[in-house]
Amino acid sequence: MRTISKRTQYGLKAMLALGSRYGEGAILTSTLSKEETIPIKFLEMILLDLKTRGLLISRRGPKGGYQLSCPPSSITIGALIRLMEGPLAPLPCASETAFRPCEECADVEFCGTRTIMRQVRDAVANVLDRTTLAELIEEMDSVRAGRKRGLLASHI
Repeated sequence: MRTISKRTQYGLKAMLALGSRYGEGAILTSTLSKEETIPIKFLEMILLDLKTRGLLISRRGPKGGYQLSCPPSSITIGALIRLMEGPLAPLPCASETAFRPCEECADVEFCGTRTIMRQVRDAVANVLDRTTLAELIEEMDSVRAGRKRGLLASHI
């Protein structure tokens, strides 16, 4: 199974941070870099790419920075990862959008590897495509709140 790149990990972190502040205005790249511990030059490239692809808008000046171009409830994690990584399938022959038969495969229709990798692709896509940025933010907030309650209770 292939792993997602550091670029995609940082892109997801940035989108989650911007999504949690949706409606509050633009966030400076330097603030985002510091709060999310993402190298600023790397973050600048990622944010520019996400802006070019329509997920972010930017403003210059004292109240400048980046913000989501649409509500976090309308962005799925699957769409974001595909945008940054390409197809979700672990092999090109298992891809829905970028199918390519493997060179060594004699019969794509009866290939056991392709069959199981399509199931993996479908399972991953099912989770990522039904989870929005807003839902993931809400889940993270819930975990943080539970952790705080646990810490407070242990100090009483």
